[in-house]
Amino acid sequence: MRVLVASLLCLLTLSAAPAAADARSDAKKQVEFGIAVAQRGLWREAIYRWLRAVEIDPGYAAAHNNLGIAYEHEGELGKARAAYEKAIELEPSNSFIKQNYELFKEINDRTTRPDSL
Repeated sequence: MRVLVASLLCLLTLSAAPAAADARSDAKKQVEFGIAVAQRGLWREAIYRWLRAVEIDPGYAAAHNNLGIAYEHEGELGKARAAYEKAIELEPSNSFIKQNYELFKEINDRTTRPDSL
């Protein structure tokens, strides 16, 4: 019985790696499509694609970062902050994500300070 359980666990572990790779590949396709439509100004479609990417692969920091950019562009600043923070949580050493988040905070915090009114 133990041998059977161990064999099943081994099979599950082995099959999980290709599934994770497939998920990342599918998520990358969504991200790439999102970039293409964002470049044409179709931000709502880009958001949809990047949301799909994080549904497929919740650990994909680039997709969260792109959502932050798109939400910021669309004026949805609370959602932008949450997306950037998730991206930073997932990849704290990613300099591009950190730069995007720092710029967002600088601009957003400056425009929402009481003394800026």
